[in-house]
Amino acid sequence: MHTLDSNVLIYYLNSETKATVFIEKIIKEGSVSYVSTITEIEVLSYKGLSVSEMADIEELFNSFRQVIVDSNIVKIASEIRRHSNLKTPDAIIAATAIFTGTKLVTRNTKDFKKVKGLSLIEI
Repeated sequence: MHTLDSNVLIYYLNSETKATVFIEKIIKEGSVSYVSTITEIEVLSYKGLSVSEMADIEELFNSFRQVIVDSNIVKIASEIRRHSNLKTPDAIIAATAIFTGTKLVTRNTKDFKKVKGLSLIEI
């Protein structure tokens, strides 16, 4: 089980090899993967997306379980922010991984490795 950081999905949409192999593998295997609503916002607001690309992205998100930012996520993210330099969106994504008990798949291990209790997979 994984939580996907926004950057991994953006790399996937740009056909970057490592991200593409990873995402296609978890989809094919039916592996449970989570995305925060923050990730959806960050990916869907990517500049220059066409209508068909937006539809493809929405279909991609259907492959994952969405985690809504609720009071549980807020509490964890607030704690992360108090003890790190993470920006709020990254703290929410980290909190999502901690809340779901999953590893965070990211390219941003430099910042996330400072978060206590967060397991990472770098691709």
